[in-house]
Amino acid sequence: MVRRSPRAGRGEGVAKGAYASIRAVSPPALAVKLALKIDVDTYRGTREGVPRLVELLRRHGAGATFLFSLGPDHTGRAIKRVFRPGFLGKVGRTSVLSHYGIRTLLYGTLLPGPEIGKRCAPILRSVRDAGFEVGIHTWDHVKWQDGVATADEAWTERQMSLARERFREVFAQEPQVHGAAGWQMNVHAYRRTQRHGFAYASDTRGTHPFMPVHRAEIVSCPQLPTTLPTLDELIGLDGVTEASVAEALLERTKEPRNHVFTLHAELEGMKLAPAFERLLEGWKDQGYRLVAMRDLFETLEPQALPLHAVRDGEIPGRSGTLALQGPAFLPCPSTP
Repeated sequence: MVRRSPRAGRGEGVAKGAYASIRAVSPPALAVKLALKIDVDTYRGTREGVPRLVELLRRHGAGATFLFSLGPDHTGRAIKRVFRPGFLGKVGRTSVLSHYGIRTLLYGTLLPGPEIGKRCAPILRSVRDAGFEVGIHTWDHVKWQDGVATADEAWTERQMSLARERFREVFAQEPQVHGAAGWQMNVHAYRRTQRHGFAYASDTRGTHPFMPVHRAEIVSCPQLPTTLPTLDELIGLDGVTEASVAEALLERTKEPRNHVFTLHAELEGMKLAPAFERLLEGWKDQGYRLVAMRDLFETLEPQALPLHAVRDGEIPGRSGTLALQGPAFLPCPSTP
């Protein structure tokens, strides 16, 4: 049975005035919504990128959902991806070193990986207390992204349970939203979004909210997929640069409809912050209400969502395969 999301972050310990100030300057509730999903992958992104994004979002009266990596930062172990098709091209286009910094790229190899959830707990709670939705991205970002596709049930359960336990330690509440690192999933992970009681998840790329079906098995945890390309996927393709990437993305949102946009604390919270600010201004000019994913979820009737298969596939500008919204599985449950 799918349960609706409580308004996480508005209860005990939340700065209600801060949340009200975010809502007060938003357009009316009937405006088309663009949900901002912020993936926080690294220790540096948590310490530096997250506070900058909070300040930027509050200045623009925008809501957002922050999804945190809660275990060790082992970014340096991603070096093995050099053998993945398309990875070197992406690195060359987006300048990984300039975005992440040399120290981050050594974590988990020459330097021990700092425990993000432990060392950054006050920062994580400050995001919730500022009125933003918080949820789980992963435990160990690199381990999940590089290992979940072929992992068994026990491995998947341990990784998701570690993240849930740390989330409860930090926030003293149950997590309501899950967004998989690198949009990487397996059947055990889909099942656990339901079993662990998440109100909804954003583990996939697609076009609209749906109920996922994996090999004819319906998973009763709605998916709110990322519907727009990320900035790092656009930069370097078709002549798009850091200076023009905001305008390139705004071209894709000229026709109003609900969207989920994924950004990263390590990118839009740091070097790409000017481009992200141009996006915020542009989306407000286009008439979008900038919200957390929970605000989009609360407009849905989960039992009436269409069923769609989930599959692995490729996205232009991103190396490897990731979880995608596939074809419709059956007519909408509300259809006679």
